[in-house]
Amino acid sequence: MEIKIKYFTDKIEKIAPIQKGNWIDLRASERVELKKGDFALIPLGVAMELPKGYEAHIAPRSSTYKNFGIIQANSVGIVDNSYCGDNDMWRCPVIAMRDTVIDINDRICQFRVMEIQPEIEFKIVESLGNEDRGGFGTTGKN
Repeated sequence: MEIKIKYFTDKIEKIAPIQKGNWIDLRASERVELKKGDFALIPLGVAMELPKGYEAHIAPRSSTYKNFGIIQANSVGIVDNSYCGDNDMWRCPVIAMRDTVIDINDRICQFRVMEIQPEIEFKIVESLGNEDRGGFGTTGKN
């Protein structure tokens, strides 16, 4: 699969083919200083043209909170393939849980490319015809 990518700066490392894992790191393309409680849309310095039928899911890296004290405000971001213009730079919405500084080129989130959900029809029924599992939050309990 080939994805067209536009960089908005030459100050961040280029995205490389995946060597380990299934997620690709994204980097801050500007220095961002945040006080505890601040919200910011951190620019990631890239725009991409995803193939038709695909979208990107953006999530924090496992070390993001430990290193920067930020959480992703929307838990996971979705970039659909229509967000592909020359000015459609990807960003990461974050909330600072402590005072912090994110420097240019810091790896703060990651993405993977996923197939979009197929078209779905919903059929209304009186009963699903299955045994109840036991309620919300009961996976693995006897």
